[in-house]
Amino acid sequence: MTTKPNAETVASRRGFLRATTVAAAASSSLGVLTMTDAQAASASFSAEYDIVVVGSGCAGLTSALFSRWHGNSVVVLEKAAALGGTTFKSAFWYWVPNNVPMRAAGIADPKPDFLKYVARVTRPQFYDPEHPTLGLTQWEYDMCEAIYDSASPAAELLAQKGALPYRHVPFATDYFSELPEDKAKSGRVLTPKDGSPSMANGGQVAIRTLSTAARRDGIAFKTGHRVQRVILNSKGEAIGIEALKDDNSVVRIRARKAVIFGSGGFTHDPELRSNFLNVPVYGGCAAFTNEGDLVRITSSLGVQLRNMNHAWLCPVTFEKAIGRDGSMSGMFSVAGDSMIFVDKRGKRVVNEKLNYNELCQKLFEWDGAKVEYPNLVLISIWDQRSQDHSASNDYGSAIVPPGADDRHVIKSDTLDGLSQQISLRLKKYAGQIGHMELSSDFNANLRESILRFNGFASTGKDEDFHRGERASDVLFNGSTKKEPDQKNPTMWPISSVGPYYAALVGGGTLDTKGGPKTNTHGQILDIHDKPIRGLYGVGNCVASASSGAYWAGGATLGPMIAFAYRAANAAHGEPKRT
Repeated sequence: MTTKPNAETVASRRGFLRATTVAAAASSSLGVLTMTDAQAASASFSAEYDIVVVGSGCAGLTSALFSRWHGNSVVVLEKAAALGGTTFKSAFWYWVPNNVPMRAAGIADPKPDFLKYVARVTRPQFYDPEHPTLGLTQWEYDMCEAIYDSASPAAELLAQKGALPYRHVPFATDYFSELPEDKAKSGRVLTPKDGSPSMANGGQVAIRTLSTAARRDGIAFKTGHRVQRVILNSKGEAIGIEALKDDNSVVRIRARKAVIFGSGGFTHDPELRSNFLNVPVYGGCAAFTNEGDLVRITSSLGVQLRNMNHAWLCPVTFEKAIGRDGSMSGMFSVAGDSMIFVDKRGKRVVNEKLNYNELCQKLFEWDGAKVEYPNLVLISIWDQRSQDHSASNDYGSAIVPPGADDRHVIKSDTLDGLSQQISLRLKKYAGQIGHMELSSDFNANLRESILRFNGFASTGKDEDFHRGERASDVLFNGSTKKEPDQKNPTMWPISSVGPYYAALVGGGTLDTKGGPKTNTHGQILDIHDKPIRGLYGVGNCVASASSGAYWAGGATLGPMIAFAYRAANAAHGEPKRT
């Protein structure tokens, strides 16, 4: 028997189809324009610069600054009406191996040890400490080596120039600091100097200081410019771009030396996401302009796409992801100690304090016998104590303070009432979650799960999932009420009386991490591993060497700064093409 979809489900599906259609229409104009020498000489360019940078997040702004400090004229083109991209929304921790404060504090971080750690986490199935590349491919090994060599010099230059003053975060541990390969278990994280004590608003601070320094040093900005084509000369060298402006007019800008893309991943292109990602994410907290433009632009250039099946993953508040809430942040920190995640059966299935990339993997488990993702949506349950003492607007917390947007929060005075409200909320999104329903024994299982968790909280030992035993669990515990007899800072018994609260949790991305393959200088490579002269990529718009791994907090931005530094150095050495 078939069930007729309700009006809300139909509207939701139509919305998805409209989004897909709009993305497809926009992407149809993306590509490459090749000109003969005569055409290039006579073409109408509205402006010309030595370096044209696409994107104004961390990758774009740092690439622009490093290029400008070499004496090049630079313009930054931004698709949106304002600067910052996904970076503006980020906490902006940046992971810098062997950084200056580490060395000053006597924390040793030699390159061989660093490489063993990243190799162990990136390719655990191939890791071999005796192998010349530790089990990594040669490309991955070289890229990781480049991160080690250049992240600290890049960070220091940005600080010295007043573009990104930082403070050291010595207590920030790597996400797998318990592994024996990680010799420098903490100390690699830097954050913008003037960020808040919680270190949650670093992206806003970073964009402000980076863009202020860029304007100070003469970098031009053009917002509302969507770069839709790279212009090549008859030798296949990049000599400029074509951009569509907000008023639908088209402009061409010549690049005498290079075009550097820092335009972000493809989180918000439904077609690319469904075709390449190997997990059913519901979107993500990247800027809406992150639509995989570079992937589509370079598709006719014979580039090598790499790591397209992976993303920087994080749990997200399901309803904000479905609603395309532009303010949404990933759940970097799952708030609350008297809080658990349960599945549709009411059973606890995961260490809720596991770092976000790994916690998200639980949402994507596949049950082949039942042909379903049983944890596609998990349910966060917490009590009044956590509501009072762990509510926050930072780090994507589902527990929010009074006055904040709490449309995702489900509340009831009793567990039975809470279960009824959760069931109704799931029905609202039936067409988007495989018609997931609570099991008939959800109430009984939920009570049993809470009773069992409370026993673990009393002893301080989570016998099921070892919550609080790893350094990163404690790092992302969030604010809690400290109790004198609390044996584990991440756990406290859930109250036997209401009110109780719940929220739906789904899988999302901070952004994707696949795209054209580059070399260690940020040059985009063709199918023969030869650089496409004058064409560079930095950040999430190009392939990451990390595979599916998330090494530590800031493991997106630290490498991004390193490769911006290297790309700018290489682009500066390009001959001027006139």
